[in-house]
Amino acid sequence: MYYKDFEVMEVQQTFYQLPRLDTGAKWKEEAPPNFEFTMKAWQLITHRPSSPTYRRLRRPIPEARKKNYGFFKSTEEVVEAWSKTAEFADALGAEKIVFQSPASFFPSSDHIQNIKLFFKKIKTDSFRFIWEPRGRWERKVVERLCMELGITPCLDPFEGESVQGDLLYVRLHGREGYRYTYSESEMRELIQNGGRYPQAYLMFNNVSMYEDALHFKKLLEEENGQRG
Repeated sequence: MYYKDFEVMEVQQTFYQLPRLDTGAKWKEEAPPNFEFTMKAWQLITHRPSSPTYRRLRRPIPEARKKNYGFFKSTEEVVEAWSKTAEFADALGAEKIVFQSPASFFPSSDHIQNIKLFFKKIKTDSFRFIWEPRGRWERKVVERLCMELGITPCLDPFEGESVQGDLLYVRLHGREGYRYTYSESEMRELIQNGGRYPQAYLMFNNVSMYEDALHFKKLLEEENGQRG
């Protein structure tokens, strides 16, 4: 159904637990030739084992090693988690990878150093990296870091314009919580913002994501038809 209605889908399962490589290859084979997958990076890179999201991890982490996971640390464990994330992205054919950091990854000097070292180390032409910070990060700090590292900021589009570039990537979680449904006027504002970029990805991640995405697609088609 997704293949029929949309041209792109963000895979979130990869955040909790990476599927088998043959699963990614199967999804790629099943999708139409023009269909695009994006995906979230494995939580072992971004989140500490104390995060409740680790409950969905299939393998237990030894207590002595827990300190080595998350927060973009320069550890063998994080490097391995990135390597496996990249392997699955290759199998899936995903070129855009979203790194979502938790609110506990606040803008301290250590955390900023971590993220700088991480992205400089994994820099490659094979993928486009997108960073979605949570918590107390100032918009200007995020944009400045992303420009320095050559990655794309994923920020709330209703709180200001993102730094201009060739890619806009937005994750829409609901302005008042996940049960929020976006209005037509809000969607038209999103269409206007996206039109300023060569590539714009507006990914709904609320309870009514499927319905909102269909509504957005209809408005976008009407807008493009009027322009044509």
